[in-house]
Amino acid sequence: MQLNSKHLVRAVSAAALVSLCALPQCLSAQSTDHVVSSNDLQKATVDASQARAQNLAALNNLLTSQKAQKALEAANMDPAQVKTAVSSLNDQELAQLAAKATKAQNDFAAGYISDRDLLIILVAIAALVLIIVAVH
Repeated sequence: MQLNSKHLVRAVSAAALVSLCALPQCLSAQSTDHVVSSNDLQKATVDASQARAQNLAALNNLLTSQKAQKALEAANMDPAQVKTAVSSLNDQELAQLAAKATKAQNDFAAGYISDRDLLIILVAIAALVLIIVAVH
């Protein structure tokens, strides 16, 4: 009788372990809360898209101004090529250049920098854009 009870305990233990291992891991993962909800992911994606659109608009605003067109032509740069290159920048590079462009425009509007300084900054930004795109 003692031998049969040992076999019974072993059989029950083995069955319990097999059933526990057979339980799909996805079922246990679904029951717990996710670290990031799908709504948060969607909101983050929308925010990133809006930030990129604002940064593109800031750079395009600077590049489409009359002074910018003249400065790019004086530096023998094709404005259309620079605009195309801007759209191929990654989000981080685009954000950095847009911040510099916005600061330069604000400083110019406030009278902190002259036309010549703005043109130098503009040509430097355009050259940097073309270099970054060429490296990629």
